[in-house]
Amino acid sequence: MSLGKVARSLSRPAGGALRASAAASASSRSYSAVAEARAVLERELDGIRSAGTWKAERIITSRQGPQITVDSSRSSILNFCANNYLGLSSHPEVVQAGIDALKTHGAGLSSVRFICGTQDMHKNLEQKLAEFHEREDCILYASCFDANAGLFEVLLGPDDAVLSDELNHASIIDGIRLCRAKRMRYKHMDLGDLETQLKEAQSSRMRLVVTDGVFSMDGDVAPLPQICDLAEQYGAMVFIDECHATGFLGPRGRGTDELLGVMDRVDIINSTLGKALGGAAGGYTVGPKPLIDLLRQRSRPYLFSNSLPPPVVGCATRAVEMLLASNEISQSMVAKTMRFRNKMTAAGFTISGSAHPICPVMLGDARLASLMSDDMLKLGVYVIGFSFPVVPKGKARIRVQISAAHTDEDIDHCVDAFIQTGRKHGVVS
Repeated sequence: MSLGKVARSLSRPAGGALRASAAASASSRSYSAVAEARAVLERELDGIRSAGTWKAERIITSRQGPQITVDSSRSSILNFCANNYLGLSSHPEVVQAGIDALKTHGAGLSSVRFICGTQDMHKNLEQKLAEFHEREDCILYASCFDANAGLFEVLLGPDDAVLSDELNHASIIDGIRLCRAKRMRYKHMDLGDLETQLKEAQSSRMRLVVTDGVFSMDGDVAPLPQICDLAEQYGAMVFIDECHATGFLGPRGRGTDELLGVMDRVDIINSTLGKALGGAAGGYTVGPKPLIDLLRQRSRPYLFSNSLPPPVVGCATRAVEMLLASNEISQSMVAKTMRFRNKMTAAGFTISGSAHPICPVMLGDARLASLMSDDMLKLGVYVIGFSFPVVPKGKARIRVQISAAHTDEDIDHCVDAFIQTGRKHGVVS
């Protein structure tokens, strides 16, 4: 054997050992990084638990409705925390429409809308939603979160200004962050501050005032007539998010703009199919046709998300058809809502908001809200405590939501459970 071969043969084990050592070192560093990240995450989770703001997920073993069964519960319990405002999530006609759509149009499209993901039923639902809101056109999204994420970036540029209520939904806040417009925030429902901001935005090309129609944590309704007055005075458009209003506010359930008489003064509406309109999934934008056309061309959540599944579209379409045909379901909400609010106020509880089915029972302390909601479950009533970061610190509450499907007996049972639990924890006497 030549000296060269000997040298090469001697070098191979050493090279292999070096490579093995390097690999082991890299693996060790990777493990160390994961271990460090795990420790950081565990400390964060411990902080949430110690603050009493841990959000456990209860497991429901039945369909959604005014009465449900929960994992480990022996019997059905009353559900007072769903966004199922009209009780349509399990309505026989809505369920059957989903089954029919599954049979005729399949489980899904396996595509985004502009490739091969638009079926006749998508266009039909968009047309009905535009008709429902009395707007020119409509575009569907996978959720209203996506609708909010996809609107502002397309509509507004660096020469524009967006003026947003400080308590707007997180999806609105995130959507505005994506746009390049001048971002201005006004104090919650403070018309004086909004006017100040509008004056400062006069040099902008376009101005858009953005507000929730109903603020979901407090159940308060935006002062839309006055907002529209200011918008017209200072040359601004008005956008509202109607997730907690569509289907049941207003004489025909059209929403906050109908309730307050400004349907012809609000320019753009985003809302959801995932609450009153069947409760499955999906969101949408309705407004001027040129805006909707531009969103189809440039809105990233629309362009890069799969089409809504046919069963979801079928369910939502039937829900909208029912509301277009009659306002009977939506009008039943008023008396039920006031029954709960009046009885709870008489018992000594503080209920936030106005005459809206969202009825926040204000408690202040996060741990108290969690303990009371657990005790309510033992009494056969399903409610959830809300605390930071969902609501501001010191503003913890149990948010009760009234449904058209609740009976007077259901509401009275819920109130009685609150009184019993409230006395136990010293909230009421």
